[in-house]
Amino acid sequence: MEHIQFTDKHGSFTIRQPEQTNYLYFPLASEAGLKSAVTPTLGGDAKIDQETFLLEPVSSENLHNNRSSRNFWCRVEGGGVFSATGASAQQEAAKFTPQQEESELSAGFMWQRTKRTFQDLHLASEITMFIPKNQNVEIMHISIRNLSEKTQELTAYAAIPIYGRSADNIRDHRNVTSMLHRIKAEKQGVFVCPTMSFDEKGHRPNHRIYYAMGFTGSGGAPTAFYPTVEDFIGEGGTFTHPRAVYEQFPGTPAPWEGAGKEAMGAFRFDPIALAPGEAAEYVLLLGAADSQEDIPHISQGFHTSAQALAALAETKSYWQEKVNVSFHTSSPEFDSLMKWVSFQPFLRRLFGCSFLPHHDYGRGGRGWRDLWQDCLSLLLLEPGNVRQMIAANYGGVRIDGTNATIIGSGDGNFQADRNGIARVWMDHALWPLITTKLYIHQTGDIGILSQQAPYFKDAQTKRGTALDPLWDNAYGNMQRTDGNEVYTGTILEHLLIQQLTAFYEVGEHNICRLRDADWNDALDMASQHGESVAFTCAYAGNLLELASLIRLLADSSGTRHVELLEELGTLLGNRPETYSDPGKKQETLQAYCARCRHNISGKRASFSLSALALDLTQKAHWLIGHIRSQEWIEGTDGEGWFNSYYDDHGQPVEGFQAGAPRMMLTGQVFAIMGGVAEDAQIQKIVKSADHYLYREGLGGYCLNTDFHELKFDMGRMFGFAYGEKENGSVFSHMAVMYANALYRRGFVREGYKALKSLADAAMNFGTSRIYPGIPEYFRSDGRGMYHYLTGAASWYMMTMITEAFGVRGEAGDLILEPKLLAEQFDSEGTASIAVPFAGKDFQVTYINTSTMDFGAYAIGSATCGQETLSVHGSFAILPRHLLDTLQSGATHQITVQLTEKMYSPDSNE
Repeated sequence: MEHIQFTDKHGSFTIRQPEQTNYLYFPLASEAGLKSAVTPTLGGDAKIDQETFLLEPVSSENLHNNRSSRNFWCRVEGGGVFSATGASAQQEAAKFTPQQEESELSAGFMWQRTKRTFQDLHLASEITMFIPKNQNVEIMHISIRNLSEKTQELTAYAAIPIYGRSADNIRDHRNVTSMLHRIKAEKQGVFVCPTMSFDEKGHRPNHRIYYAMGFTGSGGAPTAFYPTVEDFIGEGGTFTHPRAVYEQFPGTPAPWEGAGKEAMGAFRFDPIALAPGEAAEYVLLLGAADSQEDIPHISQGFHTSAQALAALAETKSYWQEKVNVSFHTSSPEFDSLMKWVSFQPFLRRLFGCSFLPHHDYGRGGRGWRDLWQDCLSLLLLEPGNVRQMIAANYGGVRIDGTNATIIGSGDGNFQADRNGIARVWMDHALWPLITTKLYIHQTGDIGILSQQAPYFKDAQTKRGTALDPLWDNAYGNMQRTDGNEVYTGTILEHLLIQQLTAFYEVGEHNICRLRDADWNDALDMASQHGESVAFTCAYAGNLLELASLIRLLADSSGTRHVELLEELGTLLGNRPETYSDPGKKQETLQAYCARCRHNISGKRASFSLSALALDLTQKAHWLIGHIRSQEWIEGTDGEGWFNSYYDDHGQPVEGFQAGAPRMMLTGQVFAIMGGVAEDAQIQKIVKSADHYLYREGLGGYCLNTDFHELKFDMGRMFGFAYGEKENGSVFSHMAVMYANALYRRGFVREGYKALKSLADAAMNFGTSRIYPGIPEYFRSDGRGMYHYLTGAASWYMMTMITEAFGVRGEAGDLILEPKLLAEQFDSEGTASIAVPFAGKDFQVTYINTSTMDFGAYAIGSATCGQETLSVHGSFAILPRHLLDTLQSGATHQITVQLTEKMYSPDSNE
C-alpha cells in the first residue's frame, strides 16, 4: 500500500490500489444542490435532498456491503468481461492475489479519476467523475485504451441502478414505492418519473425525473437498453455478475415504456474495434430534474468528450479559485493538506451535516452552531456577503436568549426543532459573538452592531421551560409587540440578551446550567442539575469581548447612549453582591422571561454605552474569580486543571476518583480562551493534558480520560466505547480550539503541538485511512472518522491564518503578528501565506534568515510594495486608509523581515 502523493499546488493527489482500504469515499457537489459520495469502485450515492436520492442511500457499512453501484462494463471479443470500475465478482475474487489489476486514484476539488490496467486483457480504463458547479448532473467520462499490439473488439455497457425516491423508503415501503416508477427508455438513456411519493406527511404527486444518459465520445447514442434491474442482472444474476453482459442479452431498443419495477439506467453501445494504442471514449450523465424540459440542455451541453472535458476544466478552475488561501512552510505535505482543510468549509456549506456515508443522520441542513462557525471561514475567504448573512442569522434569536435550532434554505429562514421537542443547547449564545467580533475586526464595520434584526418566535418560551398558549401559526415566526407589530432590535441588543440570559441561568453551584447539552451534544442526560463550567468560562470571555466592542462602538461613533428594549433593564444594573446568590440570579431571569412570554412592550429605553461596558466587565470578573476559587483541581508534580461539569446529581465530574484522574479537555480550552486560567495555571493544564490526554501518533489530545462507568447522570457519550466519538476520541474540533486558545495566550509551541499532531495523524494514511483533510475525530486506533464535514476545519484554518501567521484584522486595519516556530520556516528561512483581506489579495512573506524561534524575534521592518509599514515590536500595521488605496485584482506583496528581539535592561522577559 503506497501512501498519498500530492501532485500539484492545489492539493490534488494520487493513491495506488485505493480499493484495498475500506470506508474511503470522496465528495462531489454543485452549487445547484446535487451531492454525491464516490468510492474508489464508484460505489456511494447521489442526492439533492432527503426526498430526492438518485442512487440508493448508503451508510458507511454499505460501502463494502452493497453491490448496487455505478458501473461500466466491457465485453472483449475472445477475451472475457471486465468492469472498468473494478466492481465485478471476478475482480473482487482476485483482490490480494497476483491477478489483481493495478489501479490508481487521483482527485482534486470536486473531481475524481480512477485508472485500472488489465494486464491479461492488455486494456486500460480511466474514469473521471465530477459535477459541474451549477448543474444537478454527475458526469462520468470513460476511456478504454488498447495496450496490445493487435486490434481488439469490445462492447461497452453502462449500468446505473436508479433508486429514484426518498431515503426514508429504504426501510419504509421499498418494494411498494418501486411500483410507483414509470420508466422510459429513449434514444439517449433511461428516465424514471415516480407517480407520487407518500409517507406520514401524506400523498404528493411527483414531477421529478431521474435519469441516466449515455453517449460515445463523439455524441453517439446507445444501441439497446435494460431499463429494469431484472432486465439487466437476469434471473439469478447480480450487479457484480449481470447476465445481460456475460450472456449477451439483446436488450430492448428505444423507445420503450414500463412501470412498477426497480429501475436500471443500463444500456449497451455498438461494438467497436480498437487499434493498438487507440482509446474509445464514452460520457455518462446521471441526474435529477424537476421536469422533462430541464433535461435537453444537459444532454446537449455535455454529450461529447470535448464538452465533458471542457466542463471538467471549468469545474477545477472554479473550486481552485474559491480556495484562495495557500501556505508555504518547511513542509510541502502540510501546505497541501491545508488546501483541503481550507476546502472543507465549502463542503460543509453544501452538504450541511448530512449526506455523506458516515453522516447518516439528520435530513440535511445545518444547526445553529454550524451556521456561525462556518461564517468564520467565509470571513477569511469570501467576506463579500457575510454582513448580510450575519444580520439575517440574528433573526434566529428568541427574545429570551435561546434560538431556533434548525436553519432552512437561504438566509434568515429558521424553524424550531424538527421533532417538535423544546431543546436548549446552553452554548448556542457563544458563537454569534465570536463570529461578529471577527467580522468587525476583519472589516472595521463596527456599525453592524447598530443594524436592526427581528427575533424568532414560536411556541417555545421561558428558555424552553414553558409553552406560549397564545402563539399559533397565524402569529408567524417573528416576535411581535403588544401593538401587534413585528419588533426589531439592534444586533447589539441581540448579543446583550444572549450573554445576559446565559449569565443568569445558573444551577446550585452558580455555574451556567447545562440544560439539554452544550457543544458536546452527547452530554444530554443532566438537564435538571447539570452545570457547564467549561462554557461558563466561555461566557466570561464573551462578556469581556462584548464590553470591548461596546467601547469600540462608543469611540468610533461618538455615541454615548444606545436605545434598547425596555425589558432588558431587568438584566442590567444589578448590584455585584447579588451575583453570588444563585437563587436571586434565577429570580432575575424569571422576571425577565415573564415579561417576554408572549408579546413584548416594544418600548425602548436609553442606556449609557460606558455603563453597559462596565456592567458586563463586572459580571465577567465576578465569574472569573468564582471559577478560579471553586473549580480548580490541584494535581501533583506541577499538574492541575479545571473541573468542566457537574452531573445530574450535582457532583463535580472531574478530579481524582480512587486515585485515578478524571480530566476533560473542554473545560481547559475555554478556561484558557476565556481568560479564566492564569499563566501559571495554563502551564499546569498543559502538563496535565500531555500526561493524561495526549496520544502520540494518533492525533494528539483526546476529549477525556476513561471514566470506566456509564454515567447515566451525564450523557450518552459514556455509553460509547472509550476512544470513540465524544468519549475519549481525539475530537478534532476541540483539539483545534485548544491550539487556538494556547496561541492566543502566548503558549505558541504548545498550540503548535496540538495542530501538528492532528495534521501528522491525518497525513499518515497507513493509520488514518482517509483522504487529505481533517476528520471529525480520530478513534483509539488512529483511524480518521466522519471525514470532511467538521467545524474543526474552519477553526484550523482560522488559527493558521490569524494566529500562526498572524495575519488578522483589528478594527479594519491589517495586523501582521507572526507566531511561527523556527521549524516552520523553509531551508532559506522563509514562510509565506497568500490570503485575501479587505477585498484585496496579499502574499505575506516572513524572512527569518537566522532561523530564530518564536519569542526570540521581533519585526525589524515591513513593506507593502514600496510602502513602509509601521512596526511595533512584535507586529506591523497596514492601516485601513492605505488598504483602501490598493488596487483590486492585483496581488500585493508584503515582506516582513524578522530580527533578533532586543531586551531592555528593565525587561522582565
